[in-house]
Amino acid sequence: MLTIKGTTQLLGVIGCPIAHSLSPIMHNAAIAHLQLDYAYIPIPIQPENLSVAIAGLAAIGMVGFSVTIPHKQTIIPLLAEVSPVAQAIGAVNTVWRTSNGWAGTNTDVDGFLSPLKTLSQDWSQVTAVILGNGGAARAVVAGCAQLGCAQVIVVGRNAEKLAAFSQSWQKSPLAVNLRTELWEQLPELLPQTQLLVNTTPIGMHPQIGESPVKAEILAKLPTGAIAYDLIYTPNPTQFLQIAQKQGKVAIDGLEMLVQQGAVALQLWLQQPVPVAVMRESLRSLWVR
Repeated sequence: MLTIKGTTQLLGVIGCPIAHSLSPIMHNAAIAHLQLDYAYIPIPIQPENLSVAIAGLAAIGMVGFSVTIPHKQTIIPLLAEVSPVAQAIGAVNTVWRTSNGWAGTNTDVDGFLSPLKTLSQDWSQVTAVILGNGGAARAVVAGCAQLGCAQVIVVGRNAEKLAAFSQSWQKSPLAVNLRTELWEQLPELLPQTQLLVNTTPIGMHPQIGESPVKAEILAKLPTGAIAYDLIYTPNPTQFLQIAQKQGKVAIDGLEMLVQQGAVALQLWLQQPVPVAVMRESLRSLWVR
């Protein structure tokens, strides 16, 4: 059990919405296991309040925080330092305090790759399709580049945003065989796809009954292909329920959440963290 005292140091997660976040559960489980005087709290921040909120977090002496939708890209100009990997991706998900101000990096790539590295797969023959073109999608593109995927296709609904997304990768050291397509092209893309990743918020609260891809379209994805949803609650999402029924390999966002969080917590605490404790604290939510 955590005991909040006058000496307790604060960590947290910022986002909008944030009520669904399970990050406080796993981080506080690890903190309690380590018997440290820290607490990790959810902090809802509307996009228009981001700048003043970040200044406020510095003012109260917060040690560090996680960043989720929709702040992963817009927070970058507010940081004094950005790691090379976060600069290459163009998104930040982990922030900590330094003598010069806030510094940020991206641990999502480590988290995304963790469950995929356990699979026996020749990634050089894989075409990956990524649903969405926000900050989370940027980490997935970088992860697919590290895997050595043959082709990476980012699918979105707005042509201008897709063009900007593509342009932003042209000088990146993580450049891959990347192209963008409008959502309407998805039925033609899926038959040649071996890895389909949902980075959109469709399927999480308040859209828990929805899937980003309709069942009849998802059926075009080959049997045995990987359907990966970065959403971790509900578990499984509607997207993954459909995929499993159709014979796809379903991967939820739980392990990504745990692994990216473990890297972040180790950075904040400057000591090893109990990954198994973090994982079990979340798994227990679905076996009660």
